[in-house]
Amino acid sequence: MLKGKNILLGVTGGIAAYKAADLSSKLIKQHANVDVIMTANATEFITPLTFEALTHNRCVTDTFDRNHPWEVEHIALADKADILVIAPATANCIAKLACGIADDMLTTTALACTCPRILAPAMNTKMYENPVTQRNLQTLKELGYIIVEPDEGYLACGTVGKGRMEEPKKILDAMIHELAHDKDMTGIRLLVTAGPTREAMDPVRYISNHSTGKMGIAIARAAADRGADVTLVLGPSDQEVPSYIDTVRIESAADMYEAVMNRAADMDIIIKAAAVADYTPALFSDHKIKKTNDDSDLSVTLKRTRDILKSLGESKREGQLLCGFSMETENMLENSRKKLKNKNLDMICANNLKVSGAGFGVDTNVITLITGDKERELELMSKYDAANCILDELVKMR
Repeated sequence: MLKGKNILLGVTGGIAAYKAADLSSKLIKQHANVDVIMTANATEFITPLTFEALTHNRCVTDTFDRNHPWEVEHIALADKADILVIAPATANCIAKLACGIADDMLTTTALACTCPRILAPAMNTKMYENPVTQRNLQTLKELGYIIVEPDEGYLACGTVGKGRMEEPKKILDAMIHELAHDKDMTGIRLLVTAGPTREAMDPVRYISNHSTGKMGIAIARAAADRGADVTLVLGPSDQEVPSYIDTVRIESAADMYEAVMNRAADMDIIIKAAAVADYTPALFSDHKIKKTNDDSDLSVTLKRTRDILKSLGESKREGQLLCGFSMETENMLENSRKKLKNKNLDMICANNLKVSGAGFGVDTNVITLITGDKERELELMSKYDAANCILDELVKMR
């Protein structure tokens, strides 16, 4: 997703500098071109040769190095960069950037950058929490810097707290979010549902399904990457969700109904990708249901849950687009078209659970996009790519 992008990676002097090598490796695997600038202190923790071996580009460490092209190098690197990321960003570097100080190659180049800029702070907890550091970070946010907040955990200094540089994968996610797509959905408010629901029988047991939420999360991520203001209503799932997505976590079908209907009127596009339970236990036992001694069967009475998609269709306002999902095991097109009409949808995404590469828990999908007058059958592709195909159609409808 970063193929052909020019990434400028700044590395400052902290023990987390070793993570920057992992980040540069991940960027190369994304087929990006990576230039690295190291501060003098950073070279005390990791050598420039490490980054040169990973990126196949010369690592810049000295503002006054004579072995460089004729261009003014800090300006040339700034002009070339599609994005600047400083990871780790020490308290010292953050303070310099906040004050506009340019006294080394990294801060000089950063001051000349007009591309998106990301900082991944890393420092002792007390340093991070110091009001001066927090003020500097707030200043940089106001200046347009994107801050990937540090994680909590055991730090190199022996303390436990906030200040550990976020993992390279999450920093990479933030970069992809900025660069992977044109922001053709800027200003669009989109709500997507994902994952299963759990319908409790007693404090121990529940009825659910095999949904993992991967498809809905992929849609939320793709829409956010394209600039949309995304709300994700997510059932129980262990899938990772990017921090830049507003996520509302729910348990039951009733929870999801309330979360969706309370927000629906404000949305321009609603995509219902969740596998919501059609039935829920009619009675909930306050105590664990015990098995009997006579080995008799247990019967559970179920009642219908409220139909979220139908309710959305009935209350859909003018200009609002509503997209549903239909997972079938037979008569896919026929059943999906009935759902499209009966629930007043603008589009439905149909797939067959029995088709290889489609269904629950996998990273791919095979989807047919159905609207009132046409059908578009997508080939096997990643759920993220499928998500973008879905969004392409909805953007065209708008």
